[in-house]
Amino acid sequence: MKKARKNWIIVSFLLIVSQISYVLAQNPDYVTSAKKVDIEPSIDGDVLNDPAWEGVPTAEKFTQKAPDEGKPSTEKTVVKVMYSENFFYLSVVCYDTKSDGIIIADKRRDSPLLNSDSFMFLLDTFKDYQNGYVFGTNAAGIEYDAQITGGGEQSSLMARFSVGSGGGYNVNWDAAWQVNTKIGDFGWSAEFAIPFKTLRYKEDGDQNWGINFQRIIARKQEETQWAPIPRQFSMTRLVSAGTLQNMVAPPPRNLKFMPYTLGQQNNNKGEESSNASAVDFGVDAKLGIGSGMTLDLTYNTDFAQVEADEQQINLNRFSLFFPEKRAFFLENAGLFSVGEGGFRGPDIEMFFSRRIGIGSDGEQVPILGGGRLTGTFSGMKVGALSMRTNAVENVTDENHYSVLRLKKELPNRTYFGGIATDLNHLGENGYANRSYAVDGQLGIGELSQIVGFAAVTETPGLAVDKAYAYRLQAGRNTKQVTTSLAYTEVGPHFNPEMGFLKRDNYRKWTGRIFTRFRPEDLFGLLEYRPHVQYDGYWKLDGFQESGRWHIDTHWEFRSGFEIHTGLNLVKEGVLDDFEIASGVIVPASTYDDKELQIMIMTNRSKAISFSSMNRIGGFFGGKRINVGPRVQIRLGDKFTSQFSSQYNKVNLSSGDFITNLIRARLTYSFSPKIYIQSLLQYNNQSDEWSMNWRFIWQQSAATGLYLVYNETQDYDGIPIQNQSKSIIIKYSYLFDALK
Repeated sequence: MKKARKNWIIVSFLLIVSQISYVLAQNPDYVTSAKKVDIEPSIDGDVLNDPAWEGVPTAEKFTQKAPDEGKPSTEKTVVKVMYSENFFYLSVVCYDTKSDGIIIADKRRDSPLLNSDSFMFLLDTFKDYQNGYVFGTNAAGIEYDAQITGGGEQSSLMARFSVGSGGGYNVNWDAAWQVNTKIGDFGWSAEFAIPFKTLRYKEDGDQNWGINFQRIIARKQEETQWAPIPRQFSMTRLVSAGTLQNMVAPPPRNLKFMPYTLGQQNNNKGEESSNASAVDFGVDAKLGIGSGMTLDLTYNTDFAQVEADEQQINLNRFSLFFPEKRAFFLENAGLFSVGEGGFRGPDIEMFFSRRIGIGSDGEQVPILGGGRLTGTFSGMKVGALSMRTNAVENVTDENHYSVLRLKKELPNRTYFGGIATDLNHLGENGYANRSYAVDGQLGIGELSQIVGFAAVTETPGLAVDKAYAYRLQAGRNTKQVTTSLAYTEVGPHFNPEMGFLKRDNYRKWTGRIFTRFRPEDLFGLLEYRPHVQYDGYWKLDGFQESGRWHIDTHWEFRSGFEIHTGLNLVKEGVLDDFEIASGVIVPASTYDDKELQIMIMTNRSKAISFSSMNRIGGFFGGKRINVGPRVQIRLGDKFTSQFSSQYNKVNLSSGDFITNLIRARLTYSFSPKIYIQSLLQYNNQSDEWSMNWRFIWQQSAATGLYLVYNETQDYDGIPIQNQSKSIIIKYSYLFDALK
């Protein structure tokens, strides 16, 4: 009893310290006000000649994060905010003394903004420092929007697709809103109109929101914010945002329908040739429930317009992770995220949405329908999902998927919650697989946190006492030093069938020390970042399965050139022989290897840029040369391209082999909403070539006209040469029932 009381005293003390530090960490110096409109703005981008913006309070004191941290921005930026009964309005004038030097790197929706002259802003509408929205554009007037979860502490503005738990930044959330820009001798300007029904917020009348603004001046490699952001964080960090006062938001009302119709022609040549055509239709609906909840319904769900997966080459014996790209599942994905993320994808995900509608080998599985409820109810974040898929011969039986997520968010990046999943296999030999997990995070001060989760699964025939997983991590992130230490354990029968598990039956220790230094004047060097990380995996019987020391320094120059110089010390414990390439076997043994690692990157805002990750050294007792070059070429503001290769030359005692994965992305933009995109890939390991070609004419919020052509050529002739072609035309439309 005394021990329990002592533990509660310690926990209470930590929470009190956390909240006191949180209050002291607020940013009271950056406050601006919203003004109710007298005249509706025209939203044509011409801010300076629009009388609607006259007399509106301004925010214009911007501070550099790079290259000269803490100094005022070299160019003037003026931001104003207004609102009406239906819209949140924002204008920005980005003055530029060299307007002919404005850079537009891409004109597609949601293209990364860090390589273009751009502007973005975030809204923390509940002012809970946990969840928010990002809206942005570049000088061409593209629409860029995203959701923030988990306070935005470790978000990446470069990421386009989810790569696992805890990313906290979802750029695939697509909302219906409007932006237009104008370029002139003064620089460039933009006007935003965000419907209130796109946002979630409190039902209070006059309220304060968290807000921050960021401008990129690409030719100068200059990144500036209104409320300054420490160098170790990105603009998405909500606790660093300023305050928007005098917001009066209307009671939320939202009811939208998005029907689609689709026609496709499929042609397959091979051992069993076929030629088929089909016409289909379906509908999605979105209903706002109160001020904080949204119900999404879907019938006969289709994702024909989604870009094809990037191929991967597997040179180890563990599961590959392919990120989710389907918009329906990516919306509010951060709420359902519980597990252990990572730079190269997660080790553990309790809920992995690709289990729904995609077979184990990437086959499409028809989704009959389902629904998702997300939002805030009685101070608790709530997420519920239920979906049913049809049977596909030789792939899967009919299945029903259910998820329930609860999450209580507290001040200073602190939360606790739980998730439960239920997968019902409905076939002749059907069974249920269930999982349960609790997770939490404790923010300590402004810079430290403790994160953890614990989970169990239930699968017929597997002992529950061995079907467990848990993880605990502590970290601190200061301007100069980031440190973390984590421990993970996964039982031999842990089986989250609705999730993702890279490997099973292990203990893992992870430790990291990452430092940042900015010299005053040293050969044009902006920052150098020495760091060391260790990841070690042991089977529960003590056998070490993997270990990796990564010792590296990143050298970033003011010109945009960057070079990483590193050394990896790698241990691989192979319990069973495995085939790493055709006819090449890696024998069971323990291998200790060393490899050198060098990565170079040129300025990505230039018309031509280059990067390459290169490794050379030991590999399963032999040798490997790994080269990963990537070239990006931009012609004006309409054509962008990227050519890359992943080349491995491997020499082992049991044989030699070469793998090469070649990829090309080509995009031509007629306007920010009309473009053609191609993804071409060749994998010499499977001797397979593929093309995914898409013509996209977007209306809003991922609706519009899509023309898709897919072709795959399998040349290895095992058992016979195969070719498949498909052409798809899809049209979807957004009906706003309450407009």
